[in-house]
Amino acid sequence: MFTEISADEHDRQLELHGPLTAAVRRLVEAGISTGADSETIRQAQLAVEAIAETLEQQRHDGPRTMRHAVTGRPVVLADPVIGVRNAIAPPLTVQHTESGRCWTEFTLGAPYEGPPGRVHGGICALVLDHILGEVASDGLRQPRFTGTLTLKYLRATPLGRLRAEAWVERIEGIKAFARGQILDDEGVTVEAEGIFIAPAWAREAG
Repeated sequence: MFTEISADEHDRQLELHGPLTAAVRRLVEAGISTGADSETIRQAQLAVEAIAETLEQQRHDGPRTMRHAVTGRPVVLADPVIGVRNAIAPPLTVQHTESGRCWTEFTLGAPYEGPPGRVHGGICALVLDHILGEVASDGLRQPRFTGTLTLKYLRATPLGRLRAEAWVERIEGIKAFARGQILDDEGVTVEAEGIFIAPAWAREAG
C-alpha cells in the first residue's frame, strides 16, 4: 500500500528538488562536454565531492514511491524516466488524452548518446517501456508490469527534441496489449509493442 502525499507536499517537493535535479543533470552533461584544463577539472572534482558529502550527511529514509492524494497517481521520486529526484531521468512529463492515449515531448542530449549524434537504442527502449506501461496501466493507476516488449528500430533516433506516443490496442483478462513509437521532426524512428500483465498481488486485491 502506497503512502499518501498531499497536493501541497507534492508541489513543495517539485519546487525544492526539481531545480537540484536539473542542476545535477546539467553537471552530467558538462562533465561529458567540458574542454577545461587539468587543474580546473581537479578543482571541479573536489567541489562535486564536497557537495555530495554535504547531501549525504542527512539521508532521505521515507518512501520513494507514494500516491497523490488528489489525482490518485503514483508519485515516483527515483524513477529513471520521470523521477523528480533522479538526474538520470531525461525527464519525461507524460500527458494523457481523453481517448486514453499517452504522449510526451522531451529532449535527449549527450548523456543519452550511443552512435555519434544519435540516441542509444537502450534509452529508446527505456522511454518506450515507460510510456507503454503508463498507458497500459491507466496512468499507473492499475498495476500492470512489462511481460514482453518488442522494438523495431526504423532508423537512428537523433539527439534533440523528440516525441513519444502510446496507446492500448486491447485488453484480455490480466493482459493489456499496447503499442507506441518515438518520433523526430521527420517521422517515426522506433516502433514498440508490448504485453503488460497485472501482478498476482493486484489481482488478489481486486
